[in-house]
Amino acid sequence: MTSTDAIEFLRARRSIRKFSNDPLPAGLLREILETATFAPSAHGLQPWRFAQVESNSARSALGQALTNQMRLDMQAENIPETDILSRVERSLRRIAEAPQIILLCRDTEAVRIPTSEEDLMGIQSVAMAGLQLMLAAQAHGLGANWICWPLYAQAETSHALQLPPTWQPQGMIFLGRPAEQPKPKNLKPLQVLSLNF
Repeated sequence: MTSTDAIEFLRARRSIRKFSNDPLPAGLLREILETATFAPSAHGLQPWRFAQVESNSARSALGQALTNQMRLDMQAENIPETDILSRVERSLRRIAEAPQIILLCRDTEAVRIPTSEEDLMGIQSVAMAGLQLMLAAQAHGLGANWICWPLYAQAETSHALQLPPTWQPQGMIFLGRPAEQPKPKNLKPLQVLSLNF
């Protein structure tokens, strides 16, 4: 692969929201997750933890935890009930239909000193692993979509999925074979501040 090929590959990444029902080959998800662990992390602590949400009952528990909180948040914003119902139904359908769901968590014990800065560095590290995971999926011809819903319902998500107490949900990734052609990316202008004192 040339440097031009590599740059094209990186720029071609898009979020995929529609997936086919084709199963993934055995061992492929494990390989993708292992590749994700090569991401950089603050102090080399590797605080990421992955939960694969597989069974229908686990998906249902996750969906209810997330949409219950979503409903409360939308009601607090005085969103019309019809809009809330539509969003809840769409969210539950996406969770049920996603070929793979990987919950990205931060292990709160994977810190040297419990400070707000260390917490933030751990969160940043998990995000790095999430991007690495999505690029690994793309390298295998798969599509992925970063979903931030668990961030709004961390306690509810942890309880619903019976996660270890130190695993703090940060986001999740839907993963599978693409069933759509993504739209071109609409990029904002590059902003660089050149500092030359």
